Amino acid sequence: MLASSHADQETLYDQPAVAKDKLRITGPFTVEAVPFPTVLALDETQPMQEADLSIARSGESQRQHGWRDELLKTGIRGKGGQTLKFAELATLPDTRYLHCSGHTDSGERVVVSFGPEHAALEQRQVELAMREAGELFPRPKMIVFCAFTFDPEAAKDIDAQKGIVALKAQMNTDLLTEDLKKARSSNQSFWLMGQPEVELRQRKDGKWEVEVNGFDYFDTSTGELKSGGKNRIAAWSLDTDYDERSLFPRQVFFPMAGAKDGWNKLKKDIKAELNEALLDRLHGTVSLPFEPGENRKVAVKIVDDRGIESLKVIALKD
Repeated sequence: MLASSHADQETLYDQPAVAKDKLRITGPFTVEAVPFPTVLALDETQPMQEADLSIARSGESQRQHGWRDELLKTGIRGKGGQTLKFAELATLPDTRYLHCSGHTDSGERVVVSFGPEHAALEQRQVELAMREAGELFPRPKMIVFCAFTFDPEAAKDIDAQKGIVALKAQMNTDLLTEDLKKARSSNQSFWLMGQPEVELRQRKDGKWEVEVNGFDYFDTSTGELKSGGKNRIAAWSLDTDYDERSLFPRQVFFPMAGAKDGWNKLKKDIKAELNEALLDRLHGTVSLPFEPGENRKVAVKIVDDRGIESLKVIALKD
C-alpha cells in the first residue's frame, strides 16, 4: 500500500474520461510508439498459417463497402434539393478501379469509382476506370467518381468524357469518422460537383481576360447539364500560365464577400496598404488583364457557397 502511494503517476492517454455535456468535433486519436525489436529462439517460432479469408472484408475493401452502403442510402445531392437516387448497388468482383455497379431509380445502369481515403483522385484512376467501364457488358450509361478531393487534371478529364455521362461527387469528410456519422438517409454525404462556365477573350490591346459566368451542374430530374448563376460563387482563382502539373493562383476573387470580408478583411488582418482600385475588381467575376504565359493555358478554379470546388482548363488560341 505504501509503495503504490509513492509510485510515479501515469497518464493513460488511451483511456479518456467521458464527458456527456460536451460535443466532440474530431475523430478519435491514437497514441503509437515504435515497438522494441525482439528475436525469438528457433524453438519458439510458430509454423506458417494459412491466410484468413476475412482479409477481403477489411482495410480498403471494408471502407469502400461502407461508402457504397452510404451512397445507396443517401444518394447524391444536387442543386435545389435534387437527389440522384440508386435502386441498388453491388460490388463488382473483377474490376480494380470500378468498385460497385447498379441502377438509378430511372433504370439506367451506373458504375462508381471511389477515390483514396487520404489523397486526391488522380488522372490515372480516371483513365483506368473508364477503360474498365468500356469493357463491361452491357455498357453503363453513367459513371460516378466519388472522392474527398480531385486532382485538377483528373477533374478536367472527367468533364471532357464523351459517350458516357461522367459525374464528379464530392464526399463529405464525415465519412472519415464513422463514429460521428449518423445513420440516416438525410445525410449530405455526397454532392454533385459542377463544371465552371468560363469565357476567355482577347482584348484589343493583346492582353487576355477571363469572365466567370457561373458553373454547370447535373440536373438529376432531367439528366441534363444545366448552368448555374454567378450569385452562388463564394471564391474563384485564376492561374494565367497553367503548366498541367500544379495550380498557381495568380489572381483570387471573392464575389460573395461583404464589406468586411474577402480582401477587405485580409487588408485589415495584415495591416498593409493594398491598391484600392484593384480591391473593387477582386470582388467581381471578371479577371484583371494578363499577358499570355509560356504554356498558353489558363486554369479557373471555383468554390461555390457549399464549399464544392470545380476546375476548368482552357487553351489560349489566337
